[in-house]
Amino acid sequence: MVQERSIVIIPTYNEIENIDSIITAVLRLEENFHVLIVDDNSPDGTGDRVEEIKKQDSDRVFLLRRPGKQGLGTAYIAGFQYCLEQGFDYIFEMDADFSHNPKDLLRLLEELKNDQADVVIGSRYIGSGGVRDWPIDRIVLSFGASLYVRLITWMNIKDPTAGFVGYKRKVLEALDLSKVKFVGYAFQIEMKFYSYKKGFRLKEVPIIFTDRVKGKSKMNSSIISEAIKGVLAITWKGIKGYYK
Repeated sequence: MVQERSIVIIPTYNEIENIDSIITAVLRLEENFHVLIVDDNSPDGTGDRVEEIKKQDSDRVFLLRRPGKQGLGTAYIAGFQYCLEQGFDYIFEMDADFSHNPKDLLRLLEELKNDQADVVIGSRYIGSGGVRDWPIDRIVLSFGASLYVRLITWMNIKDPTAGFVGYKRKVLEALDLSKVKFVGYAFQIEMKFYSYKKGFRLKEVPIIFTDRVKGKSKMNSSIISEAIKGVLAITWKGIKGYYK
């Protein structure tokens, strides 16, 4: 029997302070996870550092280097395509800054392996999930955005902007990834909505999201604006049958 393989895609831009630790944390998990770093030509040398790490574990650490900063969504799309080409069965998204606890990958993977879902989402807003070290204005913004998405799309996902997500291979194979156009938080919404419209099973698993300790946050007003406007565009496309 061929052993199923799992991989975590981690997009990076100036994550030199976190890159060693996050790769090590994933590789030390009980399951045999692989890591794909998609680096957008980080000026701080993140990509160069990953090249050094690869020399020590070339079988489990992979690197895609891109010429410049092109956005989160395009980084993940490039990562998805690479992972499909390499034959991985379970493909995950995760931040580099430890906002997502690598140990939670084990719980997400279990849901997919036990066929409890086709897409599993590490959720801040169900059950014992939550956020840590966030200012109140960011909590209100994030929770409000999630409520807004549910009201507009009618998709019953409590944390639709979540970036800690796992996919079965068959989901990504079924989606026309060229149709996914958004690059910021709207990308996360669009991927979930597309999977939902294609009839796949989405399930949320509670996680604690911790604000980054090292490095600089990538959130800005243009990303938030894209998400707000993007939800309307995504919903309209769904009505028109774009995501069939």
